[in-house]
Amino acid sequence: MAGESTHLSKSLSAFHLWGIAVGLVISGEYFGWSYGWGTAGTLGFFVATVFVAVMYTAFIFSFTELTCAVPHAGGPFAYSLRAFGRWGGLVAGLATLVEFIFAPPAISLAIGAYLNVQFPNLSPKVAALGAYVIFMTLNIIGVHIAATFELFVTVAAIIELLVFMGVVAPGFSWDNFVKDGWGVAPHFGWEAMGGIFAAIPFAIWFFLAIEGVAMAAEEAKDPRRSIPIAYIAGVLTLVSLAFGVMIFAGGVGDWHALANLNDPLPQAMKTVVGANSGWLHMLVWLGLFGLWPLCMVSSWGMRARFSHWPALASCLRCSVGCTRVSARRMLPPLPVVWSGLPPFSLMTLSPLPGSP
Repeated sequence: MAGESTHLSKSLSAFHLWGIAVGLVISGEYFGWSYGWGTAGTLGFFVATVFVAVMYTAFIFSFTELTCAVPHAGGPFAYSLRAFGRWGGLVAGLATLVEFIFAPPAISLAIGAYLNVQFPNLSPKVAALGAYVIFMTLNIIGVHIAATFELFVTVAAIIELLVFMGVVAPGFSWDNFVKDGWGVAPHFGWEAMGGIFAAIPFAIWFFLAIEGVAMAAEEAKDPRRSIPIAYIAGVLTLVSLAFGVMIFAGGVGDWHALANLNDPLPQAMKTVVGANSGWLHMLVWLGLFGLWPLCMVSSWGMRARFSHWPALASCLRCSVGCTRVSARRMLPPLPVVWSGLPPFSLMTLSPLPGSP
């Protein structure tokens, strides 16, 4: 059909891809990871995070080679298709779609709960649905605009995390961090190992979804150059932020009080500057601005699966409607609607995660 094709726009630089890599994951620095303290203690979770950081760093080097060799919007689907044939590709492709279809509504609901802490009169579910719609709209407008906006808010979120570390640094103490450091275990041993293994899923939260950059490979200007730069710089950025946030938050007071909260960073700040401090109010507002990358996680999760649809459909010979890419927007319009409505419905029907 005139005005339509099956090709995506090549408009993303290495800097854009780095922003996507960090923006996909940076939500993990703000909430979710502290539950690992409840299972392993601070030292046990530190060990689990070191293991996961090494695993993800090695994984990224391997994944970079695959992405450069096969720069395809299908990502893992395309690699499995080459290695295992059509049915292997189908399994990997559907598994990837499940990740990116169900992750955005879950994170959006968490955003609603987080915003409700600062704005009690704002319905958490309305906030979550609003964030989902706004950032889906950004992706409909176009990949370059969405990636540029995500790059901006990702840099802002990194600055917020650095501000957090700087503000809580005067209250940091290694004694606080290592107290009961192995959780229920008195020292490192087999009992502590059980907690460390149980904490691995929470350590993965620091890095989960960085592999989504592979699905932007067809939209990169020079994938064989830009993707390795973005992946390596992205994983190094995330490793640095993960250890910085975890160590500083755990050393400012009783880490047990933060172990089962959705907002460990504001609570750690409060321990240092007090509940009525002007620093706290400033940091809370900066923290709210830092929440936007959490929305962009949902946003790029949707964008990744939008570009994934035509790849999956084209290779599996599905309807041409799945593979058509708008000449003006340079994205597949029908999958935007198809993959956006089910998560929206789930968010409408699902209860909000428990507030801290």
